[in-house]
Parts: sequence; structure tokens; C-alpha cells
Amino acid sequence: MSQFSKEAVCTIGIDLAKNSVHVFGVDAQGETVFSRKLARGALTAFIAQQPPCRIAMEACGSAHHWARTFQSLGHDVVLIAPQFVKPFVKNNKTDAADAEAICEAARRPRQRFVPIKSVEQQDIQAIHRMRSQVIERRTALINQVRGLLAEYGLIIPRGRTVVMRRLPEILEDADNGLSERFRAELHGLLEELRHLDERAAHYDTQIKTVADTSASAQLLMTIPGIGPLVATALIATLGDGWGLFANGRALAAWLGLVPRQHSTGGKPRLLGISKRGDVYLRQLLIHGARAMMHWVDKKEDAVSRWAHDIKQRRHTNVAIVAMANKLARIAWAVMNTGKTFDPARGALTKPVAA
Repeated sequence: MSQFSKEAVCTIGIDLAKNSVHVFGVDAQGETVFSRKLARGALTAFIAQQPPCRIAMEACGSAHHWARTFQSLGHDVVLIAPQFVKPFVKNNKTDAADAEAICEAARRPRQRFVPIKSVEQQDIQAIHRMRSQVIERRTALINQVRGLLAEYGLIIPRGRTVVMRRLPEILEDADNGLSERFRAELHGLLEELRHLDERAAHYDTQIKTVADTSASAQLLMTIPGIGPLVATALIATLGDGWGLFANGRALAAWLGLVPRQHSTGGKPRLLGISKRGDVYLRQLLIHGARAMMHWVDKKEDAVSRWAHDIKQRRHTNVAIVAMANKLARIAWAVMNTGKTFDPARGALTKPVAA
């Protein structure tokens, strides 16, 4: 490092880890300026000594925190999805090779980058992640309760509401053949289910509060099929990054809601959806589209007529994914124009008053 001037550094690639990091810097011609391992605690001081330059990292754990830190030091920071870094790894996987690959990927003129999240976005995303885990635990516990009771000849139909209604009745029924030992353990599961219900309701309240106080969420919720859950998830994922997409289809493709292609020799071949991007966000959009599809036959607005037509021509699941694709495109248009969406006309309306 001593034989090079700091001004020579143009791009820095950083391979992040829990306890140590590897930094790889090149000049404007792509020549190596430094390649060194640093303790995690020494990274900020090292970057602060560098002249303003582009810093690239993989979009992984703690990457958004470091991106905000380096931006505050005056650097241009970009995050790259790991799958776009892998083709640039030249040798066996090492920290040094990964840092060099990140640096090389960041220098590509048509590289795609991940929007950097603010603290507020990460807060919203954290609430969604905690809620998602609670829902998964609650579903698993409900299935366990139904399975255990089935072994005693007591069958409970599917559905959380049914289980929460029937379980206290089963516990109070002294003639159903359950032993006192199992009845006591079953009561513990019921209390745990009630606790998980309370946690899920708490997170739902937090999400609704965010949606009610966010102008962006209010805009998104003018779109049928997008409520507080989907709106806040979109804000947490994209924030101000809507402009990174050239059009609505690019956003839908980024979310994995367009067909995979396996075309060769000029013969196009389209497969199922690509399922790229954020699995959770894509799942929420599909759930929102599925909820819409239940009511399109009874409505006469433009969006419902379009959904009804495609539902008549294609399989239900295909129609639902097509609707989710359309919701993503409409969301892009709404956020890039600042206009609300009018379902009756199937078009944008006047801008929201400031």
C-alpha cells in the first residue's frame, strides 16, 4: 500500500464477514492498489482514510448498515446480489477472491444493484420478518395439535379459527377419553397458541400504524389487492428505489413474477415464473391477487373485468400470478408518478395533494 497513492484508488470491493473482512482496491485502469484482510472493527477507520470512490459489497447480512456508514463518509456505495458476483470469481472460493470478484462486478457498465435500505426500512422489514416467524410457528403448532388429537380419535377440521374454538371445548369435555396428563399438556399448547395470536395481532397493529402514517403506503393502498401488509413490505424492500426499474415489467421481473426463458436457435420457450427476488414480497403479492380473484365475478370495474377475462381463459393459479404481476406494474406506475389508482377506470388519477 505504501508504494501507491491514496488517490489511485477508484473502486473498492469488500467481502464482509462476522469477525473479519477483506478489502480489494483498484485504480481507474483496473490495476490492483491493495488487497488486505482487516478486523471488522478496523473497517470504518480504513475506509475513512480513502479518497471518495465507489465501494461495492454483496447484498448480505449487515451490508445495508455498512453502506449507510460508508455513504456518510462521502463514498458512492453499491450493493450487488450474490448471483451477479459469482461469475467473476476466478479461482477457488477465498475471501480475497470474493473481494476481487465484487470489485470486478461493480465495474461492469450494465451491472444491476440492490437498493440501499434506510434504518426506517429495516425497521419495517424487521417487523415483517418477526410477524412471518410468528405465523409460521402458529401454523406449525396448530398442525401439531390437530395431529396429536387425531391419534386419540378427535378430528378437528382445518383452520386456525376452528382449532381455537374446538380446543377449549375438547379440554372441558371430561368424557372424550383424554388422560389428565395429556389434557394438561394440551392446555399448555392452547396457552402458547393464544400467546402467538397476541404477538401476531401486535405486529399487525405496528404494520397498520406504519401504513397509516406513510404517504407512500397510502398511495399504494389505492390499488386493489394491496393493503397495509403488502404496501409496507414494498416500502421496506424498495424505499426510494422505484426509479431503478425502467418500467413496471422490470419490477415484476425483479420480483420473479415473469416466465423463465429457455430459448435457443431463435425458438422462444417460456416456462413457469422465474421466482427470483424477494420470496416473501412475491408471496404477499400473490396472496393479495388471490383475495381479489374471489370477488372479480361480482364487480364491474376495469381491473375486475380484466381479471375475470383471464380467469376464464387460463388456470386459476396462472390467473392469480398474472394478477400479481399486474399489481406490481401498477405499483411501479403509482410510485413513479405520485398519482393514485382508479380501479373503475383501470388508470391513474390526479396527483395526491401535498
